[in-house]
Amino acid sequence: MGRAAIFVDAGYLYAEGSRALFGAKKPRSTLTLDVPTAIRTFEDIASEASGGCSLLRIYWYDGSTTRGQTTEQELLANSDNVKLRLGVVNDMGQQKGVDSLIVTDLIALARNQAVTDAVLLSGDEDVRIGVEIAQGYGVRVHLVGIEPSEKSQSNALRQESDTKTGIKKETMAKLLSARGGDGHSMEHLGEKVSRANEAFDAMVSRIVDGYLPSLSEVDVNTICSYETGVPREYDGVLLARARRALGRDLEPEERRRLRQHFTSRIRGRQTEPS
Repeated sequence: MGRAAIFVDAGYLYAEGSRALFGAKKPRSTLTLDVPTAIRTFEDIASEASGGCSLLRIYWYDGSTTRGQTTEQELLANSDNVKLRLGVVNDMGQQKGVDSLIVTDLIALARNQAVTDAVLLSGDEDVRIGVEIAQGYGVRVHLVGIEPSEKSQSNALRQESDTKTGIKKETMAKLLSARGGDGHSMEHLGEKVSRANEAFDAMVSRIVDGYLPSLSEVDVNTICSYETGVPREYDGVLLARARRALGRDLEPEERRRLRQHFTSRIRGRQTEPS
């Protein structure tokens, strides 16, 4: 019988879980995770996705602030069969170093033949290289997303994975809950997030509009011929422009939306009559 490890990106879990439950991404401080239920749920998902493999352990990836571990992180760290792996949360509330931890662990377990199957809850394209290398060592990678998964996960990551599983809203409701607040506060939060999204999309349009004139027809054809995502040489320029405009690195969901808008505009330009 094979053996599986579970890799949980907590940032993805909280962000997309709250979006599925409440219609908008909620701050971590307003959410409560039912740790025992979460552990059992991921063990069940892993068993089904891997065809009944035995469990090595759950790797739980999160960010740590200068205030130390949260109550939920302490519960996870003290739970059986769970290994808490912490990156950092910077002054802007951004989680850093988590993707590299996931990639490192994926590769190490695969190279040492410690697992036959990896069950991954994440949506970030940056972990795709870890998936690809682990597969090279014979590990099957089962990607888990929070429905609608195709909207919250990198398309390139989904294509790289061996199988894909979606966690339904009803299941998420057993794992995550809001600490408090009434319907009015939730509505206000949704409106605030909506305005923030509109402002970000407007900024994305300006970034793309500023980049497009520098691209030749050869560049356009090269980008359009790329099956998934944006070719590295163009993606780097695109992200650098966005970083300068925002004054910070983009979060995974922001990178996805920027790339999606860019490729949409590029394909539109290719079909324009000359």
